[in-house]
Amino acid sequence: MTIREELELREKEILAPWAAFSTQSKGRTVPEEQCDIRPVFQRDRDRILHSKSFRRLKDKTQVFLSPDGDHYRTRMTHTLEVSQNARTIAKALRLNEDLVEAIALGHDLGHTPFGHAGERALNKICPEGFRHYEQSLRTVDLLEKNGAGLNLTQEVRDGILNHQMNTLPFTLEGQIVRLSDKIAYIHHDMDDAIRGGILKEEDVPERIASVVGRTLGQRLDRFIHDIITTSQGRPVITMSEEIAEAFRDLRAFMFESVYTNPLAKSEESKACSMIEVLYDHYMKHPEELPDLQKKMIDTGTPLYRAVCDYIASMTDRYAIKMFESIYIPKNWDVI
Repeated sequence: MTIREELELREKEILAPWAAFSTQSKGRTVPEEQCDIRPVFQRDRDRILHSKSFRRLKDKTQVFLSPDGDHYRTRMTHTLEVSQNARTIAKALRLNEDLVEAIALGHDLGHTPFGHAGERALNKICPEGFRHYEQSLRTVDLLEKNGAGLNLTQEVRDGILNHQMNTLPFTLEGQIVRLSDKIAYIHHDMDDAIRGGILKEEDVPERIASVVGRTLGQRLDRFIHDIITTSQGRPVITMSEEIAEAFRDLRAFMFESVYTNPLAKSEESKACSMIEVLYDHYMKHPEELPDLQKKMIDTGTPLYRAVCDYIASMTDRYAIKMFESIYIPKNWDVI
């Protein structure tokens, strides 16, 4: 018996009956020989963790564009916080931690530079629109490994695609990540907003604070505990109605106070303009695209799609560098 098979047996002994078992995976688009050590979801987690698109998350904006400080979140730290919240919930509910972690680590791989401002800019100019969750799936399916993709399991692919609130993943593990994503960004975006002087703890309305807590730690603890206690022993991932209502109110408060706050968003128009200018440039000069995008165009990918793929893959720093290299006059040496 291989180590993988021993781990798969352990899953059947430990996990809840409604968990996603590695042996019951819907499989990969391209069948592969099994690893002798790692079950399929652990293998997916490792593929995502070692991908270039995952490493680029460290230089992509979460909410605050180019903040003056070392402790503001990036897309990478957001992803790690989502993963930690989701694993805590999954372990308590006896669900598959490997699957939860793989989905969490991969859910934002397609995010643009400059956070949701970059996403809005590409959505505005791309003929078929742009949505980061679809781009995340496109990244793992088509763009990683120089166009070969990561060939992930259907469970991980589904969780990545359906982590937004309008759809529901078919696994409970994917549903955990979907909620953990929202909890994480509300929690850490408020922390960053307080650090940046945009909010104070006492600004949270009393009707919300009285239900979910008056500090960041209390609120995070309350949300996670509520999901666990409400979902325990049931094939469902949910919050109690009281906490769900408070969470919706808190999210609305954050949109009003932070996500549309002129101080927090003062530089976003510049970022959007930069994205639009880069898009226009590469549409006119496709010969300057990387080899992967050129190859995709040669095999039938529309030019606008290849340009969106390239710009979405950029980090904030790289997008600024490309903009400067194209449009900012350079110093020149006189010999």
